[in-house]
Amino acid sequence: MLKIPGYEGGPLVQGDAYMSNPLFWPVHLGAGLRGEDAQRAAFGADWDAARELLSALSAQDAWPVFTVPLPSGHTIHIVYRNYEGERGVDYLIHHQTWPEAESLAAVDGHFMGPGISWPELLSTARRPAADGPDGFDARLLLLFPALGDADIPEEATGLLTAALAALTVIEEPAEVADILVENQGLWTSAQWRWEGGAWINDGGHSYRNPGNAFALPTERLLEISDALTGTAK
Repeated sequence: MLKIPGYEGGPLVQGDAYMSNPLFWPVHLGAGLRGEDAQRAAFGADWDAARELLSALSAQDAWPVFTVPLPSGHTIHIVYRNYEGERGVDYLIHHQTWPEAESLAAVDGHFMGPGISWPELLSTARRPAADGPDGFDARLLLLFPALGDADIPEEATGLLTAALAALTVIEEPAEVADILVENQGLWTSAQWRWEGGAWINDGGHSYRNPGNAFALPTERLLEISDALTGTAK
């Protein structure tokens, strides 16, 4: 059984096998596919199969975990939190020297985030660790739901389109990529800035906004920024 230090939850199981299913990716990105038109573009005739897959991912007796190791030694854990009536996806980051994992974002009805900026997402996706998910596209899509960046560049749509074309059977990946960029996150897209050696934002629900009472400590903000941008030693 998997364990994440400090994370209280149900039975954690490795979820990597799901990533070979082309339907996993639009299901995982579902928070950004709001409305009938978006869901029709993403799932088409596969909607019933997608619902079955979501049911499997939401099983209370097996909480799928996807891990994205970073070259710095930190690890991002993406956990399908499957409490009855309190389901969601938690984005955590941990290092073996920390007593417990820290929260980056939570994608659910009581959302918390954003947890990552576009430059950090791009950097993390481009710097695989030896034992992490194979390929830029997989890392990009795994982490995308934690994104919330008001200054996302035009290149984002093209990169998402390519990733969706490579990993899914979506008929019009460019259309879905446009929707995801437009609807990124359940939160309002935040303005990020470099301040005091860390990337921080102005999001009212973000752990990475020092102005929030629940924000991560300064030393964690610094270390997380270094880990995600590739400057951590």
